[in-house]
Amino acid sequence: MTDWLLKIKEIVWLQIFIIYTRYLIGGTFVFASLIKIKGLRFTTNSGADAPIDSAWHFFETMYQSGLYWQFLGFGQLVAGFFLMTQRYSKLGAALFYPIILNVFVITLSYEFGATPLITGLMLLANTVLLFWEWNSLRIFFNQSLIRDNPNRIENNLIWQWLGLFLFVFTTSYRIYTNKYDMFFWLGTCFLIGLSGFVAWLWKSKFKTQTV
Repeated sequence: MTDWLLKIKEIVWLQIFIIYTRYLIGGTFVFASLIKIKGLRFTTNSGADAPIDSAWHFFETMYQSGLYWQFLGFGQLVAGFFLMTQRYSKLGAALFYPIILNVFVITLSYEFGATPLITGLMLLANTVLLFWEWNSLRIFFNQSLIRDNPNRIENNLIWQWLGLFLFVFTTSYRIYTNKYDMFFWLGTCFLIGLSGFVAWLWKSKFKTQTV
């Protein structure tokens, strides 16, 4: 499997897919974390009067805990940040997994409509990211470390700077506003991500021409 994975990781479009998957699920965690860190509810209404076996009562209980609510937020923020940096994405994927697994089980335990589909896809994406890092993570299973090709597109510095830019935009937007426009945030992140992709294409074309 190791030789097969090494070959797979050389495929350019798969590397791009992995890079933007990290941005997507990492950015989602960062976006969701800051409302907790600020000590605010997900919604404007209290869930204290909701049935005790309902999702809203469960979230109200976590919100009222104070410290635990903010602790969850910081955990999501750190995991999302590491994923978005690309450079520390292995650590981010490892930290992300138990958190998203916990969220997925919560959405299965209460009535959340179609939310388990979303959290399930995030869990699946995180599993793919961990599989992508198997050559490094295999040391936790008492297997020798296998080093990947350091010259892959995935390791280009432009993705690290783009991830940092996306992180700063997301945190700034969520810190300075309690009422948010989801379409504005998603649209702006899409444009930032697209600009980074165009910059990488231009840089790659220029490098090819000079060679």
